[in-house]
Amino acid sequence: MDQPTVGILHPGSMGAAVAACAATNAAAVLWCETGRSTASKERAARFGLAPVAELAELLGRSDIVISLCPPAAAEGLARAAAVHRFAGVYVEANAISPVRTKSIAALLAPAATVVDGGVVGSPPADGKAPTLYLSGPADATVRIEALFADTAVQTSVLGAEVGKASALKLSYASFQKTSRVLVALAVGMAREHGVDQELIEIASKRTDSYLSEPQYVAKTAARAWRWGPELEEAADALAAAGLPPEMLRAAASTLARWNDAKDDSELTLTNALDRLAHP
Repeated sequence: MDQPTVGILHPGSMGAAVAACAATNAAAVLWCETGRSTASKERAARFGLAPVAELAELLGRSDIVISLCPPAAAEGLARAAAVHRFAGVYVEANAISPVRTKSIAALLAPAATVVDGGVVGSPPADGKAPTLYLSGPADATVRIEALFADTAVQTSVLGAEVGKASALKLSYASFQKTSRVLVALAVGMAREHGVDQELIEIASKRTDSYLSEPQYVAKTAARAWRWGPELEEAADALAAAGLPPEMLRAAASTLARWNDAKDDSELTLTNALDRLAHP
């Protein structure tokens, strides 16, 4: 298989590092420098990306385009690719919802082939090896797998349905990122009362993740009737400490959907999730 020319939109910290890995199996990796910051230009140069002056040139020369940008910019970039009738493989690798991803696929069809992508992990540098999850037409995902073969970017194909990779990315991010915000709130509340070190000591005794124990969801549902009010109290304590209480109030509101499952020891994960979706 001939080495493709790849375009990256745009080389932020993740995009530039991913593009540099793609360069291993590409004839060239292009980026459009017009309107970009000095930091972007320096980053692109550091990763060995080839600058072009106009987006039209990047799209015209590229066999594969990878869109890795802030979520708000995803549709704008896709529209620009559609206007220029990009006809290669377009990897929509932004952290956007499956609905938005499918909308972008429709926007670029039939000229381009869209592969849904989701990067899980840190940028591929300094020994870190993120996974690029892919879903979309098989002939296109095979090309993306080949592009990252023997690089620090691992690939995993989830199937032919556009939207699956986005769903997996956001499902993981919803826990991974929100959990860090919860850490900030918990430690902030504890620090306000001089017990932050004690809190950390308690937490250090359990280092595994509830995300790897989904069966615990049913237990959570059965206890929701008392956990919800407890979180409301915690939200009051956050507010009193000058910390934002909205996240815990939202969690309490979520738990309220399970109030009718009070102490139900027979509740299954499936039943708990059904009740959460359809209270």
